[in-house]
Amino acid sequence: MSRIHKLLSATPISNTGSVARDHLANERTFLSWTRTGLGFVALGVALAKLDALEALSPALKHDHGDLKLPSAALVGSGAGCLSYGTLRYFSSLKLLQKGLFRPNIAGIALVAATSGAVAGGGILMVVRTEGGRDGSWQSL
Repeated sequence: MSRIHKLLSATPISNTGSVARDHLANERTFLSWTRTGLGFVALGVALAKLDALEALSPALKHDHGDLKLPSAALVGSGAGCLSYGTLRYFSSLKLLQKGLFRPNIAGIALVAATSGAVAGGGILMVVRTEGGRDGSWQSL
């Protein structure tokens, strides 16, 4: 048990200047990455289970096509956010201990691209579903 405790406990750092504030901000950022990743994963799982919900209530039946690819994309995006957030946390931790900081350009681009792709895919699914009902958007 003491090995696990040693592995998981950090050595104290002197709190001069804004050291504690910087480390706490790094932890909040990690938790934000975690929340974003889990949100994508939850949305992907919910989308995958939509067929089971439709089986329970025929009134919910919609011709939305196969949802496996969008579900897998959402879960994969969530896993990517979780992985990147973890790597970013430890990378920032090491830099902060040296008194350095690296701006998060890649992470911002990752979330922007992922969110844009999810939004675009959602819009495309809605347009295809709505267009198929009244026959006005058959070319999509």
